[in-house]
Amino acid sequence: MFRRLASLFGRRAGTAGRDALPAGVRLYAVGDVHGQDDLLDMMLGRIRADVEAAGGGVQSTVVMLGDYIDRGLGSARALERLSTLSDMPFAMRFLKGNHEEAMLDFLADASAGPVWVQYGGGETLAGYGVKPPSAQDGSQAWQDAQAALIEAMPDHHRTFLERLEPYVVVAPYIFVHAGVDPAKPLAAQTERDFYWIREKFLNSSRRFEYTVVHGHTPEQDYYQDERRIGIDTGAYLTGVLTAVRLEGATATFLQSRRGER
Repeated sequence: MFRRLASLFGRRAGTAGRDALPAGVRLYAVGDVHGQDDLLDMMLGRIRADVEAAGGGVQSTVVMLGDYIDRGLGSARALERLSTLSDMPFAMRFLKGNHEEAMLDFLADASAGPVWVQYGGGETLAGYGVKPPSAQDGSQAWQDAQAALIEAMPDHHRTFLERLEPYVVVAPYIFVHAGVDPAKPLAAQTERDFYWIREKFLNSSRRFEYTVVHGHTPEQDYYQDERRIGIDTGAYLTGVLTAVRLEGATATFLQSRRGER
C-alpha cells in the first residue's frame, strides 16, 4: 500500500538539508528495486551518463538503499547485476533491506520460509527456478526449497548479501533502508530499526544531526523535507524507480520508467 497520494511524477530539485556536501562530491541514492531489473539497468545507465557529463572533477558515489529482491521475478537478475558491477565511473555502497534480511534468514533456517514468502519471497525463489511451497506444505517442503535455492544460487550472490551494510553516513546525510527510531540517538539504533521501522519514524518531527535518506515505504511520489528524503516509489507496482542526486545543498530526482528508454 502507498502511504500517501501525489498528483504527478517528475524531476524536481530543492534544498536537501541544513548543510551541504563539500564541493566536488556528488552522492546518488537509489530506492527499492524489488526485482525490477529492467528499471535498475535503466537507472544505472542514467546515473552513469549523469556522472560522465559532470567530468573528472566530481567524485561520485551511488548508495543502493536495499530491497533488491522479492515481489518481482527479476530478483535473481538484479542480484547478478549488482554483484558483478565493474568499470563504473562511480563508487558504490550497498545497504541491506528487510527483504534481504528475510532471504538470509531463510538460507540459514528453512522454517523462516513461510514468513519470507508473505513479503514476496516466492517471486525470488521462482527467479532461481525453485517452486515456492504452498501454505499447506509442511516443513520438509521448505527444507527442500531451501536446499534447492542454495544449489541454484551462485556463491557470489550469497556473498553479496552477506556483505551488505546496515547504514552509510556521509555528512550531512545518513543513508538507511527504512529509517531511524526517533526515540533513540543514532548511536543506539539497531539493525532492526534500520531495516523495518516505518510509521514511528515517518510520523515523528524529530530532526537528527543528519538528513535521513531512505526507501522501504512506497509513496506515489518521492518525499523531501528538512528531516528526510524518501525515494521508494513502489517500482514493482508503478514501473517507476527513483533516485536522488545530492550535490552541494541541492537534491535532484531522477526516475526510470518502464516503457521509456
